[in-house]
Amino acid sequence: MVFNTLIIGGGAAGLSCALVLGSAKNKPFAKDKSIGIIMHQKTSHLQNALFNNVLGLQPATLGENVLNDGKTQLENLYPHIEQIENEKVSSIEKTENHYIITTNTHVYQSEIVVIAVGYTNLMTIKGLEDYIGPHPRAATEKDRIWLKNTDHLIEKNLYVAGTLAGWRSQFAMACGSGSHVATDILTLWNDGKQTKIHDKI
Repeated sequence: MVFNTLIIGGGAAGLSCALVLGSAKNKPFAKDKSIGIIMHQKTSHLQNALFNNVLGLQPATLGENVLNDGKTQLENLYPHIEQIENEKVSSIEKTENHYIITTNTHVYQSEIVVIAVGYTNLMTIKGLEDYIGPHPRAATEKDRIWLKNTDHLIEKNLYVAGTLAGWRSQFAMACGSGSHVATDILTLWNDGKQTKIHDKI
């Protein structure tokens, strides 16, 4: 399958990126784009999170519920985004015009890739080794990693979002990082015109 954008990771950053991209579905520059998200959530730190300090979330909200509700929200609002379940990415290979993404069961092609998985050193996607470094905003003893980037961009059409982009492990920061990447992609699709998507009453 061929995508215009494929997001890897269904945590806070990945889901936020998908929601913002999905919300542009009626814009001329985005309406025909093929978007997918590999919904790998098993290693998300949201699995055991409890939120009391996040704007808009009721105190004692469970991260596990945020993950489940996020998938439902994406499906209900933007069903044109393909949610790919039960697959884990093993490698990313760059070609002249796109990336080849191989999972445990399928092979995909995408013009743009967003990597939004966690920042532990257990991240083992082949093809990204040259970009891995010690996380700049995590305690050294935790042995966290990041993918070296400039403003979320690793190289042309390859983005990273969330804690793996070098941000601290805060839910709101990860969401904002994913949304940032989405608006960068929308700006790219909109011929470089700065783009954001707002719903209004």
